[in-house]
Amino acid sequence: MDETAAHTENSEAQPANDATSSSSIPQDELARLTDDIVGALKTVYDPEIPADIYELGLIYRIDIEDDRSVKIDMTLTAPGCPVAGEMPGWVENAVSSVEGVSGVDVKMVFDPPWTPDRMSEEAQVAVGWY
Repeated sequence: MDETAAHTENSEAQPANDATSSSSIPQDELARLTDDIVGALKTVYDPEIPADIYELGLIYRIDIEDDRSVKIDMTLTAPGCPVAGEMPGWVENAVSSVEGVSGVDVKMVFDPPWTPDRMSEEAQVAVGWY
C-alpha cells in the first residue's frame, strides 16, 4: 500500500492536509494539486440540487498518493439517488482532467449517512436554506 501523500477530509467544505509530512511530493505541488482537485470537484453538480458536490458535503475524503493517484470517498444525498450509477464517473472524469493526476479511484460510501449539516454556507444559500 502506498503512503498517503495528502489526505483531505471535507468538513464543512474546509480542506485540510494532515498527512503531508510523509509525502514525497513537493509541498508547493501538493498544494496546487489539492486546490485543483477541489476546483475540479466543484464542477460536478447534483442534477437535482443547484450546488456542486463539494459544497454539498458529498466528498468525504481525498487522498493524494505519492504516485499522484487520487482516491476519493464520496456519498450521495440518498442511496436511491437517480444518478448513483453515473456520479462516480463524473467525479473520476473531472479529477482526471487535473494536470499531474495519474489516476483516480472513486469509492461510494454511505457511512456516515449524508445529512444537510454537511453543506457549506454557499450550498445552503444556493438551495435557499440560509
